[in-house]
Amino acid sequence: MQQRKLDVLLTALAPAIWGSTYIVTTEFLPPDRPFIAALLRTLPAGLLLTAYTRQLPAKGQWGRLLLLSALNIGFFQALLFVAAYRLPGGVAAVVGAIQPLLVMALAWALDGRRSSGVAIAAAVAGIGGMAALLLSPGAVWDAAGIAAALAGAASMAAGMYLAQRWKTDVPVLAFTGWQLLAGGVMLAPAALAFDPPLPALTGAQVLAYAYLSLVGAMAAYALWFRGVARLSPVAVSSLGLLSPLTAVVLGWALLGQRLDGISLLGMAIVLASILTVQWAAQGKAPASQLVQRRSA
Repeated sequence: MQQRKLDVLLTALAPAIWGSTYIVTTEFLPPDRPFIAALLRTLPAGLLLTAYTRQLPAKGQWGRLLLLSALNIGFFQALLFVAAYRLPGGVAAVVGAIQPLLVMALAWALDGRRSSGVAIAAAVAGIGGMAALLLSPGAVWDAAGIAAALAGAASMAAGMYLAQRWKTDVPVLAFTGWQLLAGGVMLAPAALAFDPPLPALTGAQVLAYAYLSLVGAMAAYALWFRGVARLSPVAVSSLGLLSPLTAVVLGWALLGQRLDGISLLGMAIVLASILTVQWAAQGKAPASQLVQRRSA
């Protein structure tokens, strides 16, 4: 039980770190360069981790690794920034909050694991809480932005679920590094094709890019994939709701952004949703272990 609590806390650090991305991007990075930001966030981190671990995946694992890299890093990061630029942040976060329900659907469709009614109800409540926390009456529901947000949530849900289902002998740091490296390479064409060149960077901007890569990608994704290997997919996906929650708290604490009563109620509902899903997911075996049992 104590080990599981530690695993949950360490995994929760990843979306909490990702929640700082918004404030770092808006306050320090050059504007209108989303794909360059995603590229510089992932590729250097991948190069550092693969150089440090110096461990190649087995020959038969490369196809799966490339698919996971596309789902977890390449496609997800591109779709995330498309949604962010076409939708208000609140709308994008609310659409992304369906990810736990998508993971539950995958667990049922692929492994026959039906989530409890409590977990499903808590996941739905989390979406409602996120709406109360972030949506404003004048929110714009751009169709292309909504499609990108939905596709991004589906991409991350599928990548996370498959990463846990497909057993690999590669240590978590090497596994993380190769995904970041391959995903960064996939993002390079979009960065070159759609974003203007970077201007001369200030010292603060260099530090901001370094933070996003070393902390926001290398450390956070290592913690995330460690959790993916140890916890049930539903438990991990619900922790992702901490990312917009952290962004709201940082905006209030550092930028003086307003939190009213409805926002605080929404925050409480989201936290209750996360805790309830964690409680409901106790004792659930990771998908990779279930597959091993079926094949034994």
